[in-house]
Amino acid sequence: MRRRLTALPAAAVLAAPLLLTACSGAGDVMVKVKGDYGQRPEVSFPKGDPAEGLAVRTLEDGQGAEARKGDLVVADYVGYRWSKDGRKLLASSFAGGRPGAFPTGLLVPGLDRALTGARPGSRVVAKIPPEDGYGDKGDSVHQVGADDTLVYVLDVRAVYPRTAAAKGAMRAPSGAGLPRVAPAAAGGAPAITVPRAAAPKALRACTLIEGGGPRVGKGQLLALQYEGVFWRDGKVFDSSWADGRASAATIGTGQVMKGWDQALIGQKVGSRVLVVVPPALGYGAKGLAQAGIKGSDTLVFVVDVLGAHGKSSGDAAPVEAGCS
Repeated sequence: MRRRLTALPAAAVLAAPLLLTACSGAGDVMVKVKGDYGQRPEVSFPKGDPAEGLAVRTLEDGQGAEARKGDLVVADYVGYRWSKDGRKLLASSFAGGRPGAFPTGLLVPGLDRALTGARPGSRVVAKIPPEDGYGDKGDSVHQVGADDTLVYVLDVRAVYPRTAAAKGAMRAPSGAGLPRVAPAAAGGAPAITVPRAAAPKALRACTLIEGGGPRVGKGQLLALQYEGVFWRDGKVFDSSWADGRASAATIGTGQVMKGWDQALIGQKVGSRVLVVVPPALGYGAKGLAQAGIKGSDTLVFVVDVLGAHGKSSGDAAPVEAGCS
């Protein structure tokens, strides 16, 4: 099993009054929510303990394709714990201006049910009892006790299906001695052919498909598809396509390898990019044993930049990395 090289924000593992338009799950969410979509909601809790049972309500309908199991959902959110001892805000994406990434099918069951069927532009409220959350043991890492009910308000920004990919005519990478990339079948990974030559010593980033969206800025949450192979033998060591779901990572903050931070900032949303990462900008002299990466390995990636969300904290100018 491959070790995933991108990481998701903590939200993914916690995983005027608006008109109620739809509901699912037993019971009532119980809380009252005020405010507009895209702004931090005001959440009021009733007196007493939370009622049993999962409850989900859609406060505002969105448009576009519904989220299905295995899709990546990007959403602004607030998350609370609620028990007989009171309630406490655990996390909020609104203050930092960067949404959370929610990989459906990998979340606690209550969040999976809340987001399945949601559309971009929706505001969804979920009351998640312990049996649909972290169970009778809770989760001390996320400050959730055994008896805590979770309450989420989620403003869905985007839904990325498992088949999401960059679209457009693909051009060959410029420059001699670079890997070749063949177009992929629908929903599949492009084939990467590594030349029998010495690996470049510097970072190379070549745009194979130029997207029509805005340029990626430092600090944004990216929705991505990618595949990585070794320069030494061309074997795949990590792939979101093979895993059957789009991935997410915050760029320019050290969450991913330096080569990605440098190569992806400035790329346009919708682009497919070939990235060749020398060891110093990958995992360094120690490599990464869990993924079979040696300290001497040059890594080759094809990365599809599906979306960029949240405020940028830096220049979005493209990085010069050896390809025109």
